[in-house]
Amino acid sequence: MFKQILVPVDGSATSLAAIDKAAGLARAFGSKVTAIFVIDPYPFTGVGADFAYGQDQYLNAARAEAGTAIEAANARLSAAGVAVDTKVVESHAVWRGVLEAADAVGADLIVMGSHGRRGLEKLVLGSVAQSVLSHTRINTLVVRGEVD
Repeated sequence: MFKQILVPVDGSATSLAAIDKAAGLARAFGSKVTAIFVIDPYPFTGVGADFAYGQDQYLNAARAEAGTAIEAANARLSAAGVAVDTKVVESHAVWRGVLEAADAVGADLIVMGSHGRRGLEKLVLGSVAQSVLSHTRINTLVVRGEVD
């Protein structure tokens, strides 16, 4: 039924749950799986020359975080007996990176976690899953995380 599954990961417990769902679906349907981590190279804008956290430091930290998350996804999917391709993607918005990667790999299913944020936290941090759902035509399975 599904030939290519895309799993966006961020290193959280919720994304690990999405990986587990994707692994089960991949085994059931004989699907290929691609795990991605999206880095937004411009997550903030500021005024003036003094930033507490400069662009270079941010990108280095983001790439390190991406490597850790991708390694965890690779290990988890491999342990489940599922072959996986991994990619680190840069995009202005995380949800756009997810959709661009889905198009690039020919995904017919996106499996992603949702942290279940509400209220001010959702307003400030946004919802990547909601944005993906609002803009995609690809089947999307949202794996719910713990609601705080």
